[in-house]
Amino acid sequence: MAENKLMNLSESPYKNNFPVFVSAKINGQPLVYLDTAASAQKPLEMVKAMADNYINSYANVHRGIYYLSERETSLFEQARQKIAGFIGAEKTAEVVFTKGATEALNLFIHSFAGNLLKDGDEVVLTQAEHHANLVPWFILQKNIDFKLKFVPVDDMGNLDMTAYENMLTDRVKIVSVTQMSNVLGTIMPIKEMCRLAHGKGAVFAVDGSQGITHAKVDVRDIGCDFYAFSGHKLYGPTGIGVLYGKYEMLKRMPVWQGGGDMVANTTYQGAAFAEPPSCFEAGTPPFVQAVGLGYAVDYLRRIDYEKAFAYEDKVFDYLYNALKSVKGLRIIGNAEHKGGLVSFVIDGCNEQDAAMILNQMGIA
Repeated sequence: MAENKLMNLSESPYKNNFPVFVSAKINGQPLVYLDTAASAQKPLEMVKAMADNYINSYANVHRGIYYLSERETSLFEQARQKIAGFIGAEKTAEVVFTKGATEALNLFIHSFAGNLLKDGDEVVLTQAEHHANLVPWFILQKNIDFKLKFVPVDDMGNLDMTAYENMLTDRVKIVSVTQMSNVLGTIMPIKEMCRLAHGKGAVFAVDGSQGITHAKVDVRDIGCDFYAFSGHKLYGPTGIGVLYGKYEMLKRMPVWQGGGDMVANTTYQGAAFAEPPSCFEAGTPPFVQAVGLGYAVDYLRRIDYEKAFAYEDKVFDYLYNALKSVKGLRIIGNAEHKGGLVSFVIDGCNEQDAAMILNQMGIA
């Protein structure tokens, strides 16, 4: 019965948009790609659009007074507009392009938080954070004596909201949390967490790297002050990420890196910096990658989200129930609100051995 159910689920309405699933054979088996939490495969139209850009339109942006440069600059800024609309930003200028979510979070932490925090202040994270929203805070602590507090996650993967509320003292200046755990799949109640943080006067930031692929995101509805995500997990290219920030927050941030295109004017006595977002995009930006992310957003906008999420739920339910039937296998995390992600351990089998065995079956 399980086998028939799997066969019914095998044909995704979007599978043919991704060439690797049509052509790839791994050890003679059709590819089963279960590593999208690390990086998503790419739709063909996005890949073709980027290739066309490199072949027919390529030129540096914001600095050439000729057709190709002006056209590429227009495509680059159109991508910013697409992404601003996709996440519900109030202004296009609230979208800062970075090399990825890690750089976006480092920009927020080292520029905004580094300028705001003082000795004795507190920052609230959760026990479910990715290293990108953890390690930079440790680095910042070498210069500022602030305290990190971690909201506990129980054995099921649920966030302890009572503990969170109790942590929100007058000393808390920033709350920075993942929208969805990349290990447990837990979907955090970020809208409610944001409301509570703002009630205490704290700034609220979200690492949306996993969450944005599993839900429609509206930053104004969430109410967050900052929101970071990567392009490669959102079916776009590598080397591109986004830091959304409310414009008044971006205006408060010191520049983080210096170089070309982030200044209004420069003399031998000093420099006057450009307005956001340009002041945070020093040097030649990853403009082809940004254009590619814009094309990925175009692709996602045409998808019936309700249909896609319903299909994902069916696949997840099948996987979850099938794994539960494996003797000696234990699933890690079963939160009440959970996305399509499963972590597990197998008695007597380490993860490298399990992955090698699965690879022989064509499972990534």
